[in-house]
Amino acid sequence: MDADRVDCVGALVYDGEHRLLVVQRANEPGRGLWSLPGGRVEPGEDDPTAVAREVAEETGLRVEVGEFVGEVERDAPNGKLYVIRDYRAEPVGGALVAGDDASDARFVNREEFDNLPTATLLASTLAQWNALPG
Repeated sequence: MDADRVDCVGALVYDGEHRLLVVQRANEPGRGLWSLPGGRVEPGEDDPTAVAREVAEETGLRVEVGEFVGEVERDAPNGKLYVIRDYRAEPVGGALVAGDDASDARFVNREEFDNLPTATLLASTLAQWNALPG
């Protein structure tokens, strides 16, 4: 594995109204910006395990991880590269509450999403994947 690549995952979680679950980042990178719940894959984890853990830590929700949606690369500190693999995930329990690296967490519709300060390229990537909220 390339030491300069950091494996990460993200989750596309929708509610019954096809609103998208987003979190406001409490830490860098992107502090204050809204993004998908997610983070680094820990040693020994596969992607679905990491997705479920990150969603639970950041939003309090338990999810069942579904299909792979896409992969993006984003610049990381110290010349590294975040390689983020995003998956669909279905909420199956828990209660929505911001935790861990998130200062807020909520489901948003398209109008609300369009008015949030979102992480770099998030909106255009979701549009490419036909994954914007309803």
